[in-house]
Amino acid sequence: MAGEANKKQKREEYRKSLSKEQQKLALPKKKFYRQRAHANPFSDHSLTYPASPASMDWASYYPAFVAKNEESEYVATQPREDTLAVRKLSKAVEIADIGCGFGGLLFALAPRLPETLLVGMEIRTSVTEFVQEKIRAMRSQNVSRGEYQNVACLRANTMKFLPNFFTKSQLSKIFLCFPDPHFKTRKHKARIVSTTLNSEYAYVLKPGGIVYTITDVEDLHNWMVEHFVAHPSFERVGEEEQEKDVCVQVMRTETEEGKKVERNGGHKFVACFRRLEDPTWP
Repeated sequence: MAGEANKKQKREEYRKSLSKEQQKLALPKKKFYRQRAHANPFSDHSLTYPASPASMDWASYYPAFVAKNEESEYVATQPREDTLAVRKLSKAVEIADIGCGFGGLLFALAPRLPETLLVGMEIRTSVTEFVQEKIRAMRSQNVSRGEYQNVACLRANTMKFLPNFFTKSQLSKIFLCFPDPHFKTRKHKARIVSTTLNSEYAYVLKPGGIVYTITDVEDLHNWMVEHFVAHPSFERVGEEEQEKDVCVQVMRTETEEGKKVERNGGHKFVACFRRLEDPTWP
């Protein structure tokens, strides 16, 4: 905790050393935001999350996509004493990078998919703050082109609260890039892929949507393949189709972990899984 407080103090001192204009444009420095890679998803973290997708105020993350053609800019949600209201977006968030780390994948995909809303979801506080600061800086640097308005990052524990953020069949893509392998058998329950979690991914993915996975740990790769293939809502995407997918190409090269594996001469294991249509009820 002392180390975290010290880093926060140093980044505040760094920001104060910049002019107001520089503060808007300067990219955050990773050395002030680094945090241990592992976080226990079963611990009680201090998190803010919506009671349901209807009460999630996405507009604060994507102000450029707030709907302007409605009778009212606001749509009432569940009644509360503070009369909470949520502004509607002109389109729904479609892509989620779960455990987004420092956001390399998000920043690479955002200009390639300018009309698609992407969100990074990260459990670590400092890492989330880094991505949010970088989004603000990238938007300021690209005002004339309007880039990076379609990307956002929020702190969340998706193992517990994924359906609180997304409605049924809302997403078209989910990325699971270099997740914590949790090597010890007793820790496998904390892996981001499991029979139970795959059902939640199936719930928030639309039919035809894709889950993208990549890791440098072969045992984890085999685990993810085994669990997705065994799930009735998914089928594995063929290698030929997989290799033609631009998102796979970006996923291999743009994440911080991916670059680290590249530098160390490691191997990257990729597998993608398509959400199947639900069977017809008799």
